[in-house]
Amino acid sequence: MRGAGVETHEVPVSESAAVDIPPDEALTDDAFLGGRLRLLQPPRGHRAGHDAMLLAASAPADARRAVDLGAGVGAAGLAFAVRADKAEVTLVEIDPPTAALAARNAARQQPDIAARVKVVVADIARLGRPSGPERPAAGSAGLVLMNPPFNDPARHRASPHAGRALAHSVADADAETWLRAAERLLEAGGRLALIHRPEAIEALLAAMKGRFGAVTIRPVHPLPDAPANRVLIGAVKGRRTPPALLPGLVLSDGAGRPSAVAERLLRRGEAI
Repeated sequence: MRGAGVETHEVPVSESAAVDIPPDEALTDDAFLGGRLRLLQPPRGHRAGHDAMLLAASAPADARRAVDLGAGVGAAGLAFAVRADKAEVTLVEIDPPTAALAARNAARQQPDIAARVKVVVADIARLGRPSGPERPAAGSAGLVLMNPPFNDPARHRASPHAGRALAHSVADADAETWLRAAERLLEAGGRLALIHRPEAIEALLAAMKGRFGAVTIRPVHPLPDAPANRVLIGAVKGRRTPPALLPGLVLSDGAGRPSAVAERLLRRGEAI
């Protein structure tokens, strides 16, 4: 997101990283991937959940350098680091307190994971530009992960919770901004993985034109007979291959119990 006055800097991966939250607001300690990933996050506002785990599961694990744009508390990037045991992962977040919490979360993981993770406070609109921050550098990533803001400010009122409003507003960061940043950061042939709502497909495909090809779209359904409420989209920088619609994922059975694929992806941390 464009943030006037955002100072780009790296946040040390440390459990003592300062987090500026109200003193009466306790952090929750949530387990993901069958307990292999634990995340501290505020109990209210924008919270990591299934979207981040699905995004990480959709990404190719052979990438050596990955960037998670709009990383929040680090859920998708850290979940990817758990699965891709050789990847160096940079978490990019515009909000300094949230970035500090992502650094704390990285430090809480196994030492081999924490050693491969960096956290950077930065405005995605400036990433990869000659006048922008040095890291992550243009053309340095084999993979970019992103879970862009969902809400169109013309259709939705901003959340009264500042952190949630920052995470969900597209007032200054539309699909074009996010995908331009991803293109700049990726090496030739680098891969993009993102999760969004189905109604965003048209805008995302338009913004990818001329930048990405070999686009894949995989619907995600909450129930067997329910319309998809998310789509997982993959793409390759510089390719011109036509898009492909992949088989959908169904996360629950008719009784609302987790499906076999949900257990495999969300609990065991396997790839899609």
